[in-house]
Amino acid sequence: MCKIVRLPLIIFLITLATGCTKSTLVALAPDPDGNIGRISVGNEAGSVAIDSAYQATTITGAKEQPTAPEQLSKEALDKMFAQALSIEPERPQHFLLYFEKDTTLTPESLLLLPRIIAAIHERTSEYISVIGHTDTLGTRDYNMSLSLSRALAVKEMLVRQGVASNTIQTTSHGKENPLIATADNVFEPRNRRVEVVVR
Repeated sequence: MCKIVRLPLIIFLITLATGCTKSTLVALAPDPDGNIGRISVGNEAGSVAIDSAYQATTITGAKEQPTAPEQLSKEALDKMFAQALSIEPERPQHFLLYFEKDTTLTPESLLLLPRIIAAIHERTSEYISVIGHTDTLGTRDYNMSLSLSRALAVKEMLVRQGVASNTIQTTSHGKENPLIATADNVFEPRNRRVEVVVR
């Protein structure tokens, strides 16, 4: 019997049983953003590095070194892993909304709201995450409160557009997880944000 597993994002892994022997094929594929990365595949006998898209190596046993990387085509990998790819869940969509001050969205961010609503309806999403953030101006307590207020304001906007309130989870990070790292008490517009994740 053949067992197929898709490892998240970039690594394909397949174990093939042929008679009494098993071999494992490991292949590297680009992530959805086109990034490739690098993996090292090894066992007691040695290791092989793979750093090109659609390269693969095969391991036939614990005491045999993985084969030299072999270049495969995207089509060949898609065919080999068709079963695993067919059940792969759709990746979440992420949207960043920025604030002019307090809970007032920038005009550009207001224009993103219809896209968020469309994504929710297209996916018939029952899990939407709304995460509030601030820049590093002000105290920790103030920023925790402000980031929660931002998350709740965005949730309210979504609910007014027909999104079920019980499908939206709000959290706040205050100034603890900046998009742009800064020193304390620094004004940084890109950190004054809410991230909406539609699954």
